[in-house]
Amino acid sequence: MSSIIQQPSIVRCAGPMGRRGFMQIGIAGFASLGLPGLLKLRAENALKPASERTAVIMVWLPGGLSHIDTYDPKPEIGSEYRGPFSTIPTKVPGLHFTELMPMQARIADKFTVLRSMNQKAGGHPAGSMQMLSGDSDERDKPKPRLPDWMSVAYYLRNKAGGRSNPLPNYVGVNPPLEYNGPAYLGDAYSPFSVSDDPSRPNFQVPNIGLSDDAETRRLNDRIALRKNLDRMERAFDREGELGALDQFEQQAMTLLTNPQTRDAFDLSREDARTRDRYGRNRWGQQLLLARRLVESGVEIVTSSLSGPLCGRVQNWDDHAVNHHVFDGLRFRMKNYDQAVSALIEDIYERGLGKKVLVVVTGEFGRTPKISFDRSTGAGDASAPAGTLQPGRDHWPRAFSNIWAGGGIQTGGIIGATDKRGEDVIERPCGPGDFLATIYHHLGIDSSKITINDFNGRPTPIVDHGKPIPELIA
Repeated sequence: MSSIIQQPSIVRCAGPMGRRGFMQIGIAGFASLGLPGLLKLRAENALKPASERTAVIMVWLPGGLSHIDTYDPKPEIGSEYRGPFSTIPTKVPGLHFTELMPMQARIADKFTVLRSMNQKAGGHPAGSMQMLSGDSDERDKPKPRLPDWMSVAYYLRNKAGGRSNPLPNYVGVNPPLEYNGPAYLGDAYSPFSVSDDPSRPNFQVPNIGLSDDAETRRLNDRIALRKNLDRMERAFDREGELGALDQFEQQAMTLLTNPQTRDAFDLSREDARTRDRYGRNRWGQQLLLARRLVESGVEIVTSSLSGPLCGRVQNWDDHAVNHHVFDGLRFRMKNYDQAVSALIEDIYERGLGKKVLVVVTGEFGRTPKISFDRSTGAGDASAPAGTLQPGRDHWPRAFSNIWAGGGIQTGGIIGATDKRGEDVIERPCGPGDFLATIYHHLGIDSSKITINDFNGRPTPIVDHGKPIPELIA
C-alpha cells in the first residue's frame, strides 16, 4: 500500500453486505473490510495488558544474509567455503564476527546472536512464509495461506480494544509484503505502509495529520453524509460487518485529523547528529523512523533493507548470476552495520531496552560452499554479463539472526553450526520457535489462540514451537 492517501470520496458498493455508501480514503489497511466479523477468537487469558508486553521492530533482509561472512565465520575451513573477509573480536569474549561489521562488534554486548536458526523451505516465497507465518509447506505459493505474525498481532490487539493512541498499531516502513500478508484476516489488517524514501530532503507522508481546518470540516461533512446513508442498511447487517468497518474508518479519520500522527512521521524533528548516526541513506532513516514510531506508541514495525543499497538486483539474493557475492557484501554492509548498530544503541540509550524488541533476520542464509556462475548483467556488485563470478545460493538448513531489547539478557550466543556452517549441531530453532518468541514479547500466548480461517476451521497462530528461553525476559 502506498503512503499516498487519496482524497476522501463517497463510493457505492454492492456485495454480500448489501448496497451502502462508505468513505474510501485510500488507506487499504483501514478501509478494506476483510469480513473480520466472521472470524472468531478462541482464547481466554491469552493476551497480556500493555504493561506486560513490548513493541517489536523487525528488520528484514530479503534474500538472506550469509552467516559465514557475518555472524558465524569459519576461518578454519577451506577456500571453497571461506570468503575473503578476516574475523574480528567483539565486545563479547569468544564471539567473533567478520571485518564487515566493526560497529556491531563494538556493541555485541547489547544483543544476542542466534546461530542455529533453520527451516525447511528453499524458495523465497515458502521460506518467507515459514519464518513470518509458520506455514510448514516447503512449496512456493503465489500468496500466503496463513496470516503473518504482524497481521495476527494487529488483529488480536484490535479485537482486545482499549487503544487510544491515534497512530496505527502496525506500520511498515518499506515492509516485506512480497510473499506475506493478512491472508484470511483480510486487508483491514495489512500495515499502514510507508514506501517512500525517508532520507529524501522533502520526505513526508501525505495527508497525515491535516493542518487545514477547512479541509477537516469538509472531511467531517462527508462522514456525516455517509452515516446518514448507512442508516437504511443497519437493519440488514446480521453479521456486524458495518460496525467493524466503521471502526476502521474512525481510525482512518483519526490518522488524518490528529496532529500527533504527523509529528510521529516527521524526521525533521530529530537532531541532525542522530540522523547522521543512523546514516543519511534510506536504510538508516528507515530504522530511525521505526524507532520514532515505537517511541510514539506503535507496537509493530517492520522494515525491509532492500533496494539500490543492496546492489544490482536490490536484495540480498547473492547468486553468482545476480551479484559477485563478496563485492555485494562490501557494497552494502557499511550502511547495514551503521543503521542496525545505531538502532540498537539508540533503543538502550533512550530507556527503551525493556519496552522494544529488535529482531534482524532474513528468510534463510546462503550456502556455505561458494558457487560460480556467469553474471547476467553489469551493475553495482556485479560484473558485466558473461563474467564468471562467485556467489552463494539459498540455504535454509542453518543461518543466523540477532535479537536486542525486550528486556532479554544480551551478549549471548545461542546454538552452533558444524565446522563448515552447513547444519545446526546445537540448540536448533525453527520458525515456530521464532514466532512464539515474538508473540511472547507482544504479550500473546500463542499456544492458546486459534483463529477461524475462511472455511471456519480453528487455526492455531503457531502450531509448533515454543518461546526461546534465552530470548525472553
